[in-house]
Amino acid sequence: MNKLIALLAAVPFMVACNSQPKRTAEKDSTTVETTGQTLNLPAPDTDASKNKFSKVIGWPEGKTPVAPAGFTVSKFAGDIKSPRNIYIAPNGDILVVLSNSERNTKEKIANALSGKDKAEVSGSSANAVLLFRDTNNDGKFDLRTTFVSGLDQPYGVLIIGNAFYVANTDGLYQYPYKTGDTKISGTGKKILDLPAGGYNNHWTRNLIANADHSKIYITVGSGSNAGENGMENELRRANILEVNPDGTGERIYASGLRNPVGVAWAPGTNVLWTAVNERDGLGDDLVPDYITSVKQGAFYGWPYSYYGQNEDPRLKGQKPELVKSAIAPDLAVGSHTASLGLAFYKDTKFPEKYQGGAFIGQHGSWNRSALAGYKVAFVPFKNGKIAGKLEDFLTGFIADEGKGEVYGRPVGVAVAKDGALLVADDVSSTVWRVAAK
Repeated sequence: MNKLIALLAAVPFMVACNSQPKRTAEKDSTTVETTGQTLNLPAPDTDASKNKFSKVIGWPEGKTPVAPAGFTVSKFAGDIKSPRNIYIAPNGDILVVLSNSERNTKEKIANALSGKDKAEVSGSSANAVLLFRDTNNDGKFDLRTTFVSGLDQPYGVLIIGNAFYVANTDGLYQYPYKTGDTKISGTGKKILDLPAGGYNNHWTRNLIANADHSKIYITVGSGSNAGENGMENELRRANILEVNPDGTGERIYASGLRNPVGVAWAPGTNVLWTAVNERDGLGDDLVPDYITSVKQGAFYGWPYSYYGQNEDPRLKGQKPELVKSAIAPDLAVGSHTASLGLAFYKDTKFPEKYQGGAFIGQHGSWNRSALAGYKVAFVPFKNGKIAGKLEDFLTGFIADEGKGEVYGRPVGVAVAKDGALLVADDVSSTVWRVAAK
């Protein structure tokens, strides 16, 4: 890592914002107005943090998640170990990334949050990518293969021409590929080192390319909750990185994003959007996870402030100039919802309301007194901009809220070539298919 990259990681780019969000304080709350919505944020309270861990009981035979009227939900694939992310290849092949297969223990997460245990918190991994091919477009796969295995906590995958890319937790790897391949036969090479490990599973590294495939964007989450391990350990983290297809030319595209995972281009634009998991330990309703357009060179607050320029009390007074530059995200999607998946609907099979809109896979909360998330949410877009309120789309994952029992937990979302929405449900070893009737 050369000195220039390290300097850029330590001192994020700053951009001037013509329209900073309005912030008004009323007693113990703060009102934040952005282009997407008006939020009333409660006062942060480091003593108010509560944990409620869900218990996965699995789906009973014949039971599925629930979609709105006019849709059908079916099991596309099952009995696969921890499907986390879904990528649709240019030829329509469906690649399902098998990643983290074991949930963290309560003790590990609680210790990591309190700072008592600074060790990496993660589970074991299936470490493979499966390929599913539906040759007759009937919504059922005709071919299933292990596309590539022997990986190290993979998440993002990408195809550019004759190259297949995998973002393992420790680096970006490139393999030889040609259209129609059902298995990677060549040897991969690491073309970029990435910082590994991280608090509460911030091991995911997602990938997306721009329209002409001249740049690849890589999401890298923070290695801590709120910088408690020292910012010297956060170089190149809490960022979206930009590199050339050969791994060279790295620069920080945007920073201050605690754990960006889902990434997608808004339809009809060259604007990148991301889904971000915000910090824990400030109470049930802080800090909201969000989706946002990503401005090149922008700083989004982490760890010094949240949702714009609201200071985190645990770092109060630190980096005031950086806080002053922080941009508020576009849309809050609920606190502690673990919003991981993001996909825009660019097909026409779904009703007009959904066309161009964003689907958000919400894996579900643990740092909250009541369960939140555990669903796929939807927000309408028009001309690449938010055009309505956030709403539920795929629900029914919670079996008994009082007992904290859930059937499954949605993660990655993707739109297949036939226009169906595919949803990875990692803890139930299932990929769900949602189609319009």
